[in-house]
Amino acid sequence: MTNNTAQMQAITIPEFGGAEVLRFDVLDVPEPGPGQVSIDVAYAGANFAEVLYRQGVVDVPLPFVPGIEVSGRIRAVGPGVDGLRVGQPVAALTIVAGGGYAEVVVTAADLVAPLDEHGPDLDLDLAAALPSNSTTAFLVLDRVARIEPGEKVLVHAAAGGVGSQLGQVARLLGAGRVVGTVGSPAKIDAAKRFGYDEVVLRDRLDNAGEFDIVVDMVGGDNRRTGLDGLAPMGRLIVMGNASGAEDVGVSANELWFTNKTVSGFNLAAFSAAHPEHAGRALRRAVAAAARGDLHVQVESLRWDQVADVHRRIETAATTGKIVLEVATR
Repeated sequence: MTNNTAQMQAITIPEFGGAEVLRFDVLDVPEPGPGQVSIDVAYAGANFAEVLYRQGVVDVPLPFVPGIEVSGRIRAVGPGVDGLRVGQPVAALTIVAGGGYAEVVVTAADLVAPLDEHGPDLDLDLAAALPSNSTTAFLVLDRVARIEPGEKVLVHAAAGGVGSQLGQVARLLGAGRVVGTVGSPAKIDAAKRFGYDEVVLRDRLDNAGEFDIVVDMVGGDNRRTGLDGLAPMGRLIVMGNASGAEDVGVSANELWFTNKTVSGFNLAAFSAAHPEHAGRALRRAVAAAARGDLHVQVESLRWDQVADVHRRIETAATTGKIVLEVATR
């Protein structure tokens, strides 16, 4: 019997561990089901989330193909999908089931943003850098924090992928003052290019004043400092623990007495529960980038360099965004 199933290359996590466990495998090409599309991947974004999958911090079935965002062209359209066509250039979130580190990926049509609606100037490498971080920035500030014009915003890890977008989106949404923190002096100048009025070292926030919104991806002492630094009716948004520190407890009575709010945001869970809202935010991010209102510092590397990329991400040795070239391999 002849197996006529089309096959593709993909990067898999066969076992949890260090970056060295990542390997290339040959897998069957996935086909889209109802409400889905398949995409011939041009670039896949590289993110801290994929490091967590590889380390086993997030429970995923092995072997697992990581990759939470891609750009490319639609390969096939499943039943019930309208408004998307074969060959159309797109950016897409693949965060719900992963699979972006592959030559072909399937995702929900709701999590796809066409690129050809915005003219020819949005390159595929830039498009691959938008779905995770830029979408998150719009959702966190607009939908979760419910930012109001003139409010003061503090963002930890301001030079990183999502931090670089939060500062700019805060400015687009009318923030009055936007301050970022970084972990080392070498990252201060890089972060200043991303919409921040001021960038300071995380351990030197004593004189920064009060903030209406604090976004914390770092955890540890920063979480407590962020809560203490909130103005009345301020909101602390928790969306990561890059420091790997122990969890920080928050007293409900403290929140009651001080009129403060703590909220969490996880893009994967949100995209699974509300794909239409996540997709709307993605399309908003793509439109902002196409207009030139949203800048992304993109570094493109071959996808056979993925182990080195993971090591850079997990040691905080990156600024901006790294995307992996898939189609050229």
